[in-house]
Amino acid sequence: MAEAEDMLELLAQAAAGDEAAVTQLFTRYRKRLKHMVRLRLNRRLQGRIDESDIIQEAFLEAAKRLPDYLARKPLPFFLWLRHITGERLIDAHRRHLGAKIRDAGQEVSLHRGPMPAASSASLAAQLLGRLTSPSQAAIKAETRLRVQDLLNGMDPLDREIVALRHFEQLSNAEVAQTLRLNESTASSRYLRALKRLKDELSHLPELFA
Repeated sequence: MAEAEDMLELLAQAAAGDEAAVTQLFTRYRKRLKHMVRLRLNRRLQGRIDESDIIQEAFLEAAKRLPDYLARKPLPFFLWLRHITGERLIDAHRRHLGAKIRDAGQEVSLHRGPMPAASSASLAAQLLGRLTSPSQAAIKAETRLRVQDLLNGMDPLDREIVALRHFEQLSNAEVAQTLRLNESTASSRYLRALKRLKDELSHLPELFA
């Protein structure tokens, strides 16, 4: 069964009260959502907050809201679940960091509410995590600040598009819907931003393999 057809079947079963279908819907996206939380969790909270706890809170909240979602389906299911996870992540930031989280650059405004921004440091760490051999350790240390400077120099929207497409692996259509852009604009901005990164880091082609 194609993935889209499988999703429609699971949603229909969930609407009919099938708890096993609800569990499958949630667990299908656990890994992607955990990666999103890890990418956007404020670095001051890493080691203090478990990504799995955020995901569990999100799933509990999503289970409460699921009947309303199934009645209206305002978003594709994954984007809806991601949005709720973002809400729980924002709550965790505010509980632990308070007013500090309102510093510039800590949240990105989306049309459905704020989402913690993926910092340049987090994006650089994700990107440079692909350099794994001992000979690349020195390169990683030397390159980290350069990558962060490149990312900081981007338009915030372009940096967010790169985070969504390259790191969270959202499709162009999902990015466009998330940021309320038309698909051609989302695609062109992503390709332009990615080309800039590739050109500046052409000596490390494995980063974009």
